[in-house]
Formats: sequence, C-alpha cells, structure tokens
Amino acid sequence: MSLISTPITRTDFGSVKAAIHRRLIQKLNLDRLTEVNREDVRREVSQILEALVVGESTPMNLQERERLAQEVLDEVFGLGPLEPLLADPTVSDILVNTHRRVYVERKGMLEMTGIQFRDDAHLMAIIDRIVSAIGRRVDESSPMVDARLADGSRVNAIIPPLAVDGPILSIRRFGRDPLTSDDLLQNESLTTTMLELLRGCVKARLNILISGGTGAGKTTFLNVLSSYISNRERIVTIEDAAELQLHQDHVVRLETRPANIEGKGAIQQRQLVINSLRMRPDRIIVGEVRGEEALDMLQAMNTGHDGSLTTIHANTPRDALSRLETMVAMSNLSIPDHAIRRQIASAIDVVVQVSRLSDGTRKVISLAEITGMEGDVVTMQDIFVFRKRGIRENGEVLGDFAPTGVRPKFAEKLLVSGIALPIAMFEEPKVR
Repeated sequence: MSLISTPITRTDFGSVKAAIHRRLIQKLNLDRLTEVNREDVRREVSQILEALVVGESTPMNLQERERLAQEVLDEVFGLGPLEPLLADPTVSDILVNTHRRVYVERKGMLEMTGIQFRDDAHLMAIIDRIVSAIGRRVDESSPMVDARLADGSRVNAIIPPLAVDGPILSIRRFGRDPLTSDDLLQNESLTTTMLELLRGCVKARLNILISGGTGAGKTTFLNVLSSYISNRERIVTIEDAAELQLHQDHVVRLETRPANIEGKGAIQQRQLVINSLRMRPDRIIVGEVRGEEALDMLQAMNTGHDGSLTTIHANTPRDALSRLETMVAMSNLSIPDHAIRRQIASAIDVVVQVSRLSDGTRKVISLAEITGMEGDVVTMQDIFVFRKRGIRENGEVLGDFAPTGVRPKFAEKLLVSGIALPIAMFEEPKVR
C-alpha cells in the first residue's frame, strides 16, 4: 500500500474546500470576529481549520492541505480566488467574465488565468463583499456599481439581467506605491525634456487636460503631474471613485455618491465641483470630466482657479476639445457654440495625449498647446510628438519622441514664474 496520497482533482478540491468553508463558518462566532485583532482571529481560524482539514476523509498531501487552508482563509478574510492576483504586483487589471473565466493584464497585454469561481453565487458573494465595504449595493434593482478596494483599486461590477451570461467584475489595480516620474522615464513613456516642460507647466499654474483612451494611463499620469504641486497649496480632488494618490499635506478628497434604494440622495460630480469653489482651493483636480460638470470646471479655470488638472476620454487632442464642448452642452443652459469654444480656449492651456500602443506600452504621443481662437475654431499646436516608425517582428513598436520646432506661447508665463527653459529644447531635430 502506497504511503503517498493520490493528488485530488480540481472538482474534488473545490467540493472539499466548500464543505470545510461551511463547517468553519458554523464553528466561528462571526460577531466576535469584528471585535478582535485581525491577526489573533487569523491564528484562531487557522487552528480550527487545521483540525477540520486533518479530519477530512479525502486523502491530501501536505502541499494540498496548506493550499486548502490558504484558500479557505482567503474566502473568510479576502476576495477568495482573486487574492493571489491582488498580491501580484505585475497585474494591472483583473477581468472576471462570469465565474468560469478570469483574465489579467500584465504590461499592457491580456492573458487568461486558470482561476475559476465555484459558480455565479460564489462570484456574487465576492462582489457583495467588495461593494458593501463602502456602503454600496448591487442587486436586480441596481445591477451596476462602481466601488474601490482598500488599496485604492477601482472596481466595476455588472450583474444579470444586464450581464446576460452571469456576473462580470472588473478591477483596475493601483499599486501601493504609485508610479513616479522616474518610472515613466524608465518605461520610456516620455522624455526627460518633455517631463521637465510639464513640471514647469504645473509649477507655473497652467491648466492641463490629460486625454486618452481606456487603460491608456491617464490617472497614473495625473498622479505624477500632481506630485509637482507645492506642499503649501490646498488641493481639492473630485472623483467618481476615489483613486488618486496624492501625498501633499493639504489634500481634501471628495467622491460622488450613488442614489439610495429609493433612487434618491445621489451626489453628482457637478455638485462637488460647485461646492469645491466654496472650500478655498488653490488647485482643483477632477479625476475624470465626463458630463455637465465640464462647464463648472471651465468656469473655475477662468475665474482664478488656475493650475487645475483633469482627464478626459478621447483619442486625440482635437477630439478632447470636441468632447468638452459636448459635455458643456449637456448642462442645458443654451450657451452658443462660439461662447463654449471661447471658454475652452481661455481655460485650457495644455492637452497631454496619452495612448496604449499595440505592444502594450503607454506613451505620451502628443503634448499640445491651446493658442486661442481663429473665427469659430479653437487653435492648437503640437510642441512634442511621438513619431511611430514601424513594428519589430516581436510586436514592439518603434518610434521616437521629437519636438516640432514650435516654441510654446506659454513659455513667457513659465519665465514670469521663474522657470527658464532653454530654447534648444524646442528645436526640431535635424535630419541626417
């Protein structure tokens, strides 16, 4: 008779884990868990769990028993099967397409994992745990929800009947240590010269709009630029789901609120932008402008609240301005198009276009200046661009960052603020 137990199958393992989890919950005093130190609880649970595992009739070797114990602990204290992914610093997105398929994004590329949930009910229990932790809910009457994890990661869940095949969960990771300007330079997202120019723009209190598609790195870039704001300034941040990670001393964080079960009590970004003006801000940072709050944001920029930053979903700087115009029109104040464009031209100084390229890398593909109006058209000029040259056999995108040869008009404003930039940095490289 062999002393080595036969490895249990995935199906057996799942059923054993579920059974032990149920028995563990029956043995625990769940009300007492909230009153005791987390580490003490974990030790107590581990002891109970070990006894349950040892008493399990299904043969398991030591490695399988340790794995089972860890996964049950993850079910009790964490987000179950997702815990190993949340602990992996290389994972930037976790995408759960029903209980059967879990994908992750690493270095800008999607890959499928072998992780699964037992069933839809198991996945729903994890979603409920996430949203209830911040006082939100998801059910048939409210089948979509935005939330966040304790580490700041952004969460979106959508369930039946809107999600036809079963619950869908999307988690955008934000590491404990946000990316810095050095990380962006190391990743070749932009050049030292471009970063130096943007640092000057922030310090000189220019209004900056960061534009890009989904997953292009807008929030990451906004975090980096906001790090150049002085510690002596009062910063008010406004977000749908708080995810910005500012380290200045004087930061006030505001977050929208969804409607309650009766459909009342919702607080929108526009209300928060209006309220922030009464809070004596030196800088206003809107995580992402996506609706009628665009009008109030522009008016704030035009009435003394310069140095503001925000992001917008758009594929080009020109598209970003068109989207802004559309959002202002959503306020239903019957403002003429010409007046809206004049507000945009007066409020926004710089548009930074970020993009995720086909090889998964994220780059600043355009740094443009808003120069004013010509007739009914907002005029702008590129200061720096990323010129794509081709693609290697391994899929790597080839290209170079280059100045366009245009010296920005805001260079004078930077000079007045004590920031002198060499003219040579704007000179177009000579073709050999």
